[in-house]
Amino acid sequence: MGLTKQYLAYRAVDSFNIIASGRANVNFAIYNKIQGRYFAAAAAENVILWDLRLGERVLTLRRDKREVTALRVSPDRLHVAVGYVDGVVEIFDLSNPEGSICSLALHKSAVSVLRYDDQGIRLITGSLDTDLVVVDILEQAGRQRLIGHNAPITDVHFLERLALDHIAVSSSKDTQIKFWNLETQFCFKTIVDNRTEVWALAFTGELMVAGCGESTMNVYRLTRKDSNDVKTNALANAIEGLSVDDDDTISPINVKNCGVIQRAGKGRCVNLIADPSERVLSCHGTNDLIENFYFCTKDEAKQRLAKRLKKARKAKQIKEPEQKEEEVEDDVNDKNLSLSDEIKRLNSIKTRQKIKSLDILLGGQNELRVLVSLANNSVQLYSLNTTSKDEDAKMLRSLNWQGHQSEVRSVCFSSDGLAIGSGSAESFKFWNSDSMQCLRSVSTDYILCCAFAPGDRYVLLGLKSGKLLIVDVGAADIVEEIPAHDQELWSITLLPDQKGCATGSSDCTVKLWTFELIDGNAKEMDVDGVTSMDNSRQVKVLSLLHKNTLKLEESVLCVQISSNMKYLAVGLLDSTVKVFFLDTFKFYLSLYGHKLPILCLDMSYDSTIIATGSADRNVKIWGLDFGDCHRSLFAHDDSVMALQFIPKTHMFFTCGKDGKIKQWDADTFDKIITLPGHIGEAYGLAISSNGRYLITCGSDRTLRLFERTDEPIVLQDIQEEEREEMENEKLATGEDHGMALLPGLKLPSKKTVGSEKAAESILECLDICKQYDLESEIKPTLHPLMKALDAKTTTDFLLITLARIRSSDLEEALLLLPFPMVCELLTRLPSLIEERSDEIELLSKVTMFLFKIHMKPISGARHIKSLLQRIINLLTSEVNALRDCIGFNLHSLGLLQTEVEKREGIELFYEALQDKKKREKKRRQRETLKRQLIHMT
Repeated sequence: MGLTKQYLAYRAVDSFNIIASGRANVNFAIYNKIQGRYFAAAAAENVILWDLRLGERVLTLRRDKREVTALRVSPDRLHVAVGYVDGVVEIFDLSNPEGSICSLALHKSAVSVLRYDDQGIRLITGSLDTDLVVVDILEQAGRQRLIGHNAPITDVHFLERLALDHIAVSSSKDTQIKFWNLETQFCFKTIVDNRTEVWALAFTGELMVAGCGESTMNVYRLTRKDSNDVKTNALANAIEGLSVDDDDTISPINVKNCGVIQRAGKGRCVNLIADPSERVLSCHGTNDLIENFYFCTKDEAKQRLAKRLKKARKAKQIKEPEQKEEEVEDDVNDKNLSLSDEIKRLNSIKTRQKIKSLDILLGGQNELRVLVSLANNSVQLYSLNTTSKDEDAKMLRSLNWQGHQSEVRSVCFSSDGLAIGSGSAESFKFWNSDSMQCLRSVSTDYILCCAFAPGDRYVLLGLKSGKLLIVDVGAADIVEEIPAHDQELWSITLLPDQKGCATGSSDCTVKLWTFELIDGNAKEMDVDGVTSMDNSRQVKVLSLLHKNTLKLEESVLCVQISSNMKYLAVGLLDSTVKVFFLDTFKFYLSLYGHKLPILCLDMSYDSTIIATGSADRNVKIWGLDFGDCHRSLFAHDDSVMALQFIPKTHMFFTCGKDGKIKQWDADTFDKIITLPGHIGEAYGLAISSNGRYLITCGSDRTLRLFERTDEPIVLQDIQEEEREEMENEKLATGEDHGMALLPGLKLPSKKTVGSEKAAESILECLDICKQYDLESEIKPTLHPLMKALDAKTTTDFLLITLARIRSSDLEEALLLLPFPMVCELLTRLPSLIEERSDEIELLSKVTMFLFKIHMKPISGARHIKSLLQRIINLLTSEVNALRDCIGFNLHSLGLLQTEVEKREGIELFYEALQDKKKREKKRRQRETLKRQLIHMT
C-alpha cells in the first residue's frame, strides 16, 4: 500500500467589508443597557451588532451558508430573531452570541417578516411560501400555521391594542389584508379594497396604516365590538332578511376606512415603521426620500380642529363676534375630527442613495432618531425635531468607512501577508488582515485588477478605462496616473525578479514595464486622514517605464509570467492560451481546448504546469514542456473567475460565479475541499506569499478570509461528508404532510434531517426496550446505548430519548412513526407517567399529539380502549396535581409577602425599588445631557 498524500485544511476566519445587506432590515438594539447607540444589521449569512458612536462592530451572530432575509429585536431588546432564505428562524441571545438559543424550521422558502408580541413570548413569521407561523418562544416550537394568502407575505402584526391577544393581522402581495383568529387558525375578516399589492402595515393607537403599490396609504380605524352590539346587529340583519352568519357577526372588531395619506414620493411604499410609543410613523418608497408623520393625541387633534375652523370662518368673512366662540366650541368634537387633524406631516429626510430599510426611535425632548440602511452598503443616523418645522434633519452618524460602496472586483495581499488590498468601482481600501479593520481608503475609478509593488509601499491598480494608477500606501494618495492602455486593463502581474510588471488589456496588447524611482514631494497623512504635502522635503517615488509591447490579434483577458522568467502566458478572448518566450516574445505554444474565453490562468512555482480557467466552467491542467493537456476538470457550475497556485506547491484554488471556492491538486487531479463560499457570485481570490491565508471577494459585498490550519484532511472523509450533505438535502424536502386520514393536516413545522433522525432514535429505542423486556428473565446486560445515556431501565431510556429531541422536531418525529410503533409507545406511556411524573408536560404533549394524529385507528382498535382509559385517568390526576402544586406555591408566596410587609411595616423590596428608581433617574439625566451636547455640536 502506497503512502497517501496529506493535505492541511483551510478554515474560515471571518468575513468583513459588509455593513448592512440590502435584503434584510435594520433594528435598534439595547446592549450594555444603552439604547439608541447600537443596531443590528444583516451581513450576508451573519447578523452584526454595530456601535454607531465608534463605528465598529461589537459582536456577530453566525450561521453558515444561508443568507439572512429578516430580523427582529425582541421588545426587551435582549434577543434577536433571525429569518433565513431556507425558511429557518434562529433566536440569539445578545449576552451570549456564540450560538443560537433555538433553531426552528418553519417555512419552505425565505422568511419575509418577523414580529414579536408586546411581552416577547410569541413570535409570528411570514414567508414567501404564503404561510404564517406562530411560535411559542418559551416552548421553542411552532403553535399554529395560518394558510389563506395567495402570494408572499409582506407584513404581519399581533393585534394586542384592543385587548385581543388571539388576533393577528397580515398583508400580502395578493392585495388583501387578513385578520386571523389564532385559537381557531382561521381568517374571520378580509379587506379587499386595495387595488395593488399591500407592502407594509403600521399601527398607531386605533389607526392602521397600509402602504401599497401606489403613492397613497390607506388609513383604517379599528374598534372593538361590544357583545350586545353583535347580538343587536345580528337580530336586525335577521329581521331585514340578511344572513345571521354574515362576516360582521363573527368579527370581534370593526374596521372603518378613514381616508388616505398622500405620500410625496412616487412609486410603491417599501417600509412603514412606527416608533415604540406609536406617536411617529416613517415610510419610504423605492427612492431616496423618508417621509415622517406625527399622530396627535385627542387634545392636540381638537386644538388643530379649532384652528382649522377659525381659519375657515375668517375665509368666509362671517362677522358674528358674539356667537363665534360658542359655535367653534360646539363644532370641536370627535365626530368632526378628520385625518388632517389627527396626522401632522413632519419634515422629510433626503438621503444620497436609494433606501433599503429604516428604524426609528423617539427620544427625549421630542427628538426623533432615524436609522437608515442604504443600497450602497452604508448606514446613516439622522436626528429630527418633531415640534419644529423650521429645523431640517441633521445627520449624526454615517457608517461607510468599514466597507466599499459597490461590489469588490479584485483583491491582493502584501508580501508579508499583513495587509490586504481590495478594489471596487469607486475606491481602493487597505485592510489589516489580523483585525480586519480598514486602514486607508483611496477614491478611484472602476478597478479591475490590483497588485502590491515590491516593498509594499505602493500599489498598482488597473482601471476599466485602461489607465494604470500608482498609489502610495502611507499617504493614501495617487502618485501617478499612467495611460497604459486604450481599453480595459484586465490583468497585472509582477515579474519574478521584482524589477517590473506586465499588463494585459482588451486593446489586444501586453506591455512590459520596469520600476524606477523619480523625484517627488513628500506626502503625509495625519490622524484625521487628511493628506498634506511638504514641498521642502524631496523624496524618491515609484514610477513605471514602458519597456516593450506585445501585439496580439484578440483581446487579452489574463497574463502570467513563469517563475524562471522564461515564459509569458496570455489568455485570449478566442478561448486559447498563447505562450511566448519572455525575452524575445517569440511564439512557443498554443493551448486550445476551451470552448469559451479564458478568464484566469496561473503557473506553478517550478514552471512545469499551467492551469487555465474558462467561462465554459472547466479548469484545464497543461504541461509547459510540450503543451499537452494533463486533465480537464469540471470545476464549477458557472464561469471560473479566478485561479491561483499555492506557493511552493502544485495545489491551487479556484472560485466561480456559482459562489464556491474549491481547492485542487494538479498532480492527482483531485478536488481537495470546497470552502464555504459567497452568496451569489465570486469574483476574485488572492493567496498570501507563505500560503497561509486566502482572501476572496464576491457579489455579496463580503471579503472572506481563510487560514490554513494544522488539521489534516482525509479525502475520503471529505467526499463522504459532501455525499451525506447532498443526501440530507434530498431527504428533508419539506413537502406537505401526507396522512391518509388527515389530508388537511398543516403542522407549524417542516420536515428536517433532525426530525427524521429523531424518529429513527425513537424506533431504535423501542426495539431495544422490546428486546430487553423479552430477555428480562435471564437478566440481560444493558445495551451499549443505554449505558451511554446512563439509563438503568427501559423506562428511563425511553424518557431520555424523548427528552433529547428538540421541541421543534418532536411533532415531526412522532408523525413519521408507523402505527404499530405508535401502539408500542402508547403501551409504555402509563408506566412512564407513573414513574416520572416530573416530566408530565413532555408526556402530555406526546400523548395528545399521538391521539390527534391517529385518533381513528386508535378508536377502532378494541385492545387499546382500556389502555386509553388508563392513560386518560393518569394524565388527568397528574396534571391536576401539578396545577394544585403551582397554585399552592403561588398563594403561599403571596401570603409570605403579606406577612413580611405587615411585620416590617414597609413594602417588600422597597429599598431595592428605590435604588432602581434612582439609577433610572440618573440614566435619563445622562441621556438628556448627551442629547443636548449632540444637539449643540
